[in-house]
Amino acid sequence: MRDIKYIVLHCTATLQTASVESIQKYWKEVMKWKDPGYHFIIKPNGAIQNIHPIEKPSNGVKGFNQNSIHLSYIGGVDRDGKPWDNRTDAQKKAMHELVKNLHGQFPKAEIKGHRDFPDVQKACPSFEVSQWIKEIGLI
Repeated sequence: MRDIKYIVLHCTATLQTASVESIQKYWKEVMKWKDPGYHFIIKPNGAIQNIHPIEKPSNGVKGFNQNSIHLSYIGGVDRDGKPWDNRTDAQKKAMHELVKNLHGQFPKAEIKGHRDFPDVQKACPSFEVSQWIKEIGLI
C-alpha cells in the first residue's frame, strides 16, 4: 500500500450535469492521461463512484500524486465557468462520509483542497477545505 500523506478534495469544474463518462473521456482524449484525475467522483445525487484503485496514483495534483488519494464532486462552477460551491446536500453528505472513512484508514493524512498545494492557480474545489473539515468535526 502506498504511504498516503494527503486526502485531496476537488471539483470537476464542470456543470453538475456532466457525466462521469464525459469527464473520463476528457482526461483520455484531451489531456492524454493514462490514469484518471481522481480515485472517486461524487455525483449530484450523492452516489460515489470509485473510478481508480486507491492503491494506484491518479493525476490529481502535479507532483503530489504518489502519496495522495483524490476525490471530487461533479460541479464547482457556475454557467459562466466561475468558481462556485454548488455541492448538493447529497454531495456534502457523501463527501463527509467518504473523507471520514478515508481518514479512518489513513489517520495521519492531511485533508486539503487542490488549491492548497504550491503553485496551483485554481479555485478547486471552490470551497475552503480547512473551514469545512472544522465544520463537520474532522479536526
